[in-house]
Amino acid sequence: MSRYRGPRLRITRRLGELPGLTNKVSMKQTPPGQHGSSPKKPSQYSIRLQEKQKLRFHYGVSEHQLIGIVKKARRQVGSTGERILQLLEMRLDTIVYRSGFAPTLRAARQLVNHGHIQVNERSVTIPSFQMKIGDTFNHKGGLESTKQSAYKGPIGGQSQNNLTAASHINLNREEGKGIVKQIIGRQDVSCPVDEFLIIEYYSRKI
Repeated sequence: MSRYRGPRLRITRRLGELPGLTNKVSMKQTPPGQHGSSPKKPSQYSIRLQEKQKLRFHYGVSEHQLIGIVKKARRQVGSTGERILQLLEMRLDTIVYRSGFAPTLRAARQLVNHGHIQVNERSVTIPSFQMKIGDTFNHKGGLESTKQSAYKGPIGGQSQNNLTAASHINLNREEGKGIVKQIIGRQDVSCPVDEFLIIEYYSRKI
């Protein structure tokens, strides 16, 4: 299943707020589709499917990529659900987004694809690049380019002037540089999702 390129507000109307997908808010409150306002009770399968879709659309990954991440998380020690979220949060595009260099994950992915981001002083153009503790990253153009590419409006309820990076990132906004200081904790994950329902969704599929 390829990456979604359709209307983003249609997705947030169906799944709820997904800051990684878009920071816009729809004027419509009902889910999309002819039967969007129907009071039909969702099945257990649809509840788990929706949680999985939240993860996909928030982080902008394909179904194939997400399956690979789930398989990798299963091979690691610890909670599979937490490992899935950590693997997604430690992607380079997510680190760039959580540092405030871009308003959404889609915009952060574009920054990486266009070669604007360096990791350990080397240009990296792969959004799915897995960052490790101690890795440094920066905007190649320095402070001025970072200001031009960074979002000027509110992100997560904060203005660009007082925006702080996630707790697992040590960021120097003046120089447009940062370092990954630790693995992200579950409480700091940016996606509002129940990872246990996602594990249940994939338990019979892979």
